[in-house]
Amino acid sequence: MPQTTCCIVGGGPAGIMTGYLLARSGVRVTVLEKHKDFFRDFRGDTVHPSTLQLFDELGLLEEFLKIQHQEMATVGARFGEYSFTVGDFRHLPTRCKFIALMPQWDLLNFLAERGRQFPSFDLRMEHEATGLLTADGRVTGVAVQTPSGRVQITADLVIGCDGRHSVIRQAAGMRVNELGVPIDVLWFRISRKATDPESALGNVNYGKVLILINRGEYFQSGLIIRKGSFDQLRQNGLEDFRGDIARIAPFLADRGCELNDWDQIKLLTVQINRLERWHQLGLLCIGDAAHAMSPAGGVGINLAVQDAVAAANLLARPLRERIVTEDLLARVQERREFPARVTQRLQTFAHRGIAKIFENPGPAKAPWQLRAVVNTPGFKRLLVRAVGLGVRPEHIRPKPE
Repeated sequence: MPQTTCCIVGGGPAGIMTGYLLARSGVRVTVLEKHKDFFRDFRGDTVHPSTLQLFDELGLLEEFLKIQHQEMATVGARFGEYSFTVGDFRHLPTRCKFIALMPQWDLLNFLAERGRQFPSFDLRMEHEATGLLTADGRVTGVAVQTPSGRVQITADLVIGCDGRHSVIRQAAGMRVNELGVPIDVLWFRISRKATDPESALGNVNYGKVLILINRGEYFQSGLIIRKGSFDQLRQNGLEDFRGDIARIAPFLADRGCELNDWDQIKLLTVQINRLERWHQLGLLCIGDAAHAMSPAGGVGINLAVQDAVAAANLLARPLRERIVTEDLLARVQERREFPARVTQRLQTFAHRGIAKIFENPGPAKAPWQLRAVVNTPGFKRLLVRAVGLGVRPEHIRPKPE
């Protein structure tokens, strides 16, 4: 029966970062990823200044930024005919004063390659966790389906990083509190021209919100819709869908023909939830497995990475000494639950504002309240700190000798 000190379930940002940091600290760690690679379309592509700061503290920043990416130092939006700057990251007290736009698979591959440089790092692809092993009221490992059959991996600690549909938290019977969300998002790609607006991230008009993330040759695009309305949109037909895009962002009108099949449009069912208790004896959940975030602000990846840093900072030495207690696991939740709660509250507030946009299907006119807020001194800097740094940003502890 394979054995490890820490078994991490899920090869997303939380899982790979936790594995890398623990292995860097000399902990024997096994990371399980159910897919054969990290390539997933329409994952979050934003790497925020807080995460870039962590790469700088690890001495990996210059190497990381050699990967092809775009840099977004300012964020603009358009509400009807009113254009405005939402935030300017150039004022942040960080090494990188921008958001790096990069496919998530590049981020994960980068961390995985660096993790393999440590002898205690073991990443196993096509290893799907199917359940937990328990003994005497304690989680002792993971049941895994592999290409060669079923195996059981025992561990001193299991960390669930397997996302909002976590098998691990379900197997453990952990209670999840759901926060109502009035929106879903339709993700698709549409080509980009050099003459297109540089920072037209958010576009509001005709009762709809269109997100455009500059990925160089194309926009990764997200149309925010009422929750549960996708079937009706499909019934209305692609021509209506293309017409909506052209009305919201007229500069895209000549590219609607690129969307010729509903298979090009992916539904993201938005959820916000969190566990009441992130841990049991021998088990800890972090990232989306502990607190699923909405796409609002694009902060989900970065919050997951912050969780990973906090977990590694608190647990690396106890794991090396094999003395991890439930009190230590509780400290991880105590450290990271407050940032998750605050962020989710801000996202819920943003969703209420979006839901009001749905109520006016005609041409949008920026309300005076919006104009007043975005022109209030300090508002943009406060918003940028909340998005770029987050609540209670973490820092890398020195590597043990």
